[in-house]
Order: sequence, then structure tokens, then C-alpha cells
Amino acid sequence: MKEFNIKDLVRKNILELQPYVSFRDQNRFENPVFLDANESPFGEYNRYPDSTQKELKNKLAALKNVSAQQIAVANGSDELIDLIIKIFCEPKKDSIMMMNPSFAMYKFYASINENKVVALDLDEKFQINKDLFLKVSEQEKPKVFFLCSPNNPTGNSIQDLEFYIKNCSGIIVVDEAYIEFSEQKSCIELLEKYPNLIVLQTFSKAWGMAGARVGIAYSSQEIIKLINTVKAPYNVNSLSLNKIMQLINYKNIIEENIKNTLIEISRLKDELLNVECVKRVFPTDANFFLIEFNNAENVYQELLKNEILTSKRSPQIPDCIRINVGKKEENNKLINVLKGI
Repeated sequence: MKEFNIKDLVRKNILELQPYVSFRDQNRFENPVFLDANESPFGEYNRYPDSTQKELKNKLAALKNVSAQQIAVANGSDELIDLIIKIFCEPKKDSIMMMNPSFAMYKFYASINENKVVALDLDEKFQINKDLFLKVSEQEKPKVFFLCSPNNPTGNSIQDLEFYIKNCSGIIVVDEAYIEFSEQKSCIELLEKYPNLIVLQTFSKAWGMAGARVGIAYSSQEIIKLINTVKAPYNVNSLSLNKIMQLINYKNIIEENIKNTLIEISRLKDELLNVECVKRVFPTDANFFLIEFNNAENVYQELLKNEILTSKRSPQIPDCIRINVGKKEENNKLINVLKGI
């Protein structure tokens, strides 16, 4: 890869943008009287949260063995996807690249920003064809490549991730939303080697905090500075920040929850393979299965009648439904309904 210069990829108006700076968050006070932000003097959460999320970043830096300056905190990974596109992609001019099928929000935010979406069709094993990747990258020259691994909705990890990182001429975003359920190593360890790499992680899946809406980006200090420049000043609320910081202190509980989920994944797979209407259960490195049924539409409707909500992936992936691994009793209800179809 040629010598990387972030300024060659960033939108010019973003380079000239001055970040919002909270005077309060940039200074330390002993006994402050806060009369600067038009807040109410009453209430438990009457003050704006720390716009720099210093305490959480320090905890994550120790947890992930990176610098706190390499971390951006956002209102879910969705906000980070949106910000990354806004930072690097000129509307009506630049394109993003993504896998097909993959997480729909990459296309959603690119469309809002009026950017072309280049889709790489995955092969029969839901892997990327390397020759196709190189050919399309050369032809389309996408500014950002979103690579979800383990991938949603297919569940599998993408093989040889470093090949795509080192051969990407733009920004490559590796979305690791399901990394805790996988044996795949996090690409965070590659950050020092590849200055064009952004790694996304979330507290919504393995950490069980989807309602808190907290997503994390790990990257170079240059890229993180850009994200912090463009993000809203108080983009993560105090309740979510406090809850996440408490949870990090009890990481052993999360590890136990992950262990129990993996046990259920294995058990549920064995059960599914003995269900008559199930045609194929695809391998998974996530907390869900992509399942091919003999008649996916009929199965989906029958599950819905029993108030079991699943994600229909057909016709994009013919006759397939994505089904989350729940608690043991929820999984048992799923199997019983499927056996009755």
C-alpha cells in the first residue's frame, strides 16, 4: 500500500471544521458553580454529560491495551457508521463498498449522504472473492469499505481479514459487533500497522446493553480526532455512560453470560438439525443462526402466530431466516413450534 496520508481521503470542509469544545470538560474545578450551560439547578441528571467521555475511554484503553486517544464513543455503532461516511465521502461524488449480504445500515447511511453503494456479492460460503475485491476496488475506488466480521446476517467470520485491510486504498472499517462470540482475533491489534483501519465494537450484543446505545471506534489518533470533531457534543447520555462503566467493573459476569450463550448455541444447533422443516443450518460465529427452511415464508408466519419474532432474509437469501439465540426456555419454545410445522 502506498504511503498513507489521511488528508487525501478526508472531505475538505471537514478538515477545516472546528470541533465544539466544552470549557467545562476541558478544565478541572474544585467546587464549581455551573452557570454556563442554561441547565436547571434541580434534578439528578440536570447536568450535561462529559462530552469527551474521558472516564469510559480510560477504562476501555486499559481493557483493550490501546491509547485513550485511539477511542471514540458514540450513540451506538450506527452513529459511528454515519459519521465515518460524512467525514470521508463527498455527497453525490464518492462511493462506499460493502459485502452483499451484510449489515443494511451501511447502505442506509450512504444513501442519506447521497453516496454510491458498491456491493461485493459473497460466494456460496459467504466469503469474499479476493480477485473480485481487487478488481472492483481498482474500478470503483471506494472511499470506505465496510467489512462486517462475523458478518450479519450470515453469521460467519471473513477469512484472511488482513488481506483486505492491506489492499484497501481507502478507509477500511471492520465491524466487530459479534467478536465476543467468535474465535476470530480482534483487528484492534492491527491498528498500529494500518493507519487506514477503523475497528467498530459495541455494547449492544455480548454485553447485553442494546438499550444503552453505546458503540466504540478504535483507530489512529488522527482518525479519532476527526470523529470527535464531527460528532455531536453530548452524544452519549450520562445514564448510559454510568451503566457501561459499572458493567466493565464486573466483566466476569459478562464472560459468564457469553459462555452460557455459546452453550445454548451448540445445543440449539443440534436441536435444529433434527427439525423436519429445517433444510440447512449455516455455520455461525455470532449469537444467531442463518437457517434455510423448506418453506421459509410458512415457517416465518407460523412463528409469528406464536409470537416468536425472527428476521426473514428471503428473497435476498432464498428461503432463509435469521434466528437469534435466546434464553433456554425461549429456545425450547422455538424448537417446539418448529417441530409442529
